[in-house]
Amino acid sequence: MRAFHRTLLATALCTTFAAAAPLAQAAEPITIMVGGINKIIYLPAKLTEALGYFKDEGLTVELQSQPAGVDAENQLIAGAVQGVVGFYDHTIDLQSKGKEIEAIAVFCKVPGEVEMVSSKAAPTFKTMADAKGKTLGVTGLGSSTDFLTRYLADRQGVASKDYSLLPVGAGNTFIAAMKQDRIQAGMTTEPTISEMLKTGDARVLVDLRTEKDTSAALGGLYPAASFYVQNTWAESHKEQATKLAHAFARTMEYIHTHSAAEIADKVPRDYYGNDKELYVKALESSLPMFTTDAKMPAGGPETVLKVLATYKPLVKSKNIDLSKTYSNAYLAAGAK
Repeated sequence: MRAFHRTLLATALCTTFAAAAPLAQAAEPITIMVGGINKIIYLPAKLTEALGYFKDEGLTVELQSQPAGVDAENQLIAGAVQGVVGFYDHTIDLQSKGKEIEAIAVFCKVPGEVEMVSSKAAPTFKTMADAKGKTLGVTGLGSSTDFLTRYLADRQGVASKDYSLLPVGAGNTFIAAMKQDRIQAGMTTEPTISEMLKTGDARVLVDLRTEKDTSAALGGLYPAASFYVQNTWAESHKEQATKLAHAFARTMEYIHTHSAAEIADKVPRDYYGNDKELYVKALESSLPMFTTDAKMPAGGPETVLKVLATYKPLVKSKNIDLSKTYSNAYLAAGAK
């Protein structure tokens, strides 16, 4: 009889655990990989967490960081993370390779990047036409800084065989590479830009931080920092995707209704180190590049496609369905 009771108990426990399994799975955290979490262009990721907007939506979100967007993208494709904060252009590049990724919240209307030239090289390196024979720094090969650097050089008539690209990461590793003359120029973001201008180690060669300068250099708005996921994940997790999009949209509104100093108070100290004033100044000059509502700016995808198609054989208008590379639908659903 005791054996019979034990059997009944074991069966009941198994049934209980089996029933609870879907609940446990639903409560698992959403992991988001950020292509350099302390970069100002990707600030909305950490700011959304700091403001408690993920929790407001009932989400448990874990933010992780990779120094280059291409590494974050690989983690997404492998299924190691559910979402990535990186550049929108990866969604187009990946579609040309048979992978469907879509941006469901857009942070920046422009890249927010600058092609910096070292002060040592500056006297003979005045435009991208002078890149011949030089080594140019990018965060990683296959990264958005790689895409943009190639385009800027190509637009000035400099073929890819005439210069070298060196992956140097961002922040301190980028600064070290330029100081050591391992790169003569390179593409980076704030607050690194302001740090190097303050020390006099570099100068601005091509500025992609404003709509005017970006349109002049790239021919239109170039939506960049975004939150993207696999299309299949968004389709099978509509509720979570909608909540994430809504949380980010709230953050974009916060950015445009608060001062740079107020925003800086929300980020970890290691984002600005011992020079918070410099960080606030860099952030203040960066605020106009952020979208107000996390929506894809009109005409932006077409500009990105045009840029990538210039030197990527697989990225052609006839091969790319832009409607599958972004969606404002989750933002609209979240607003309701």
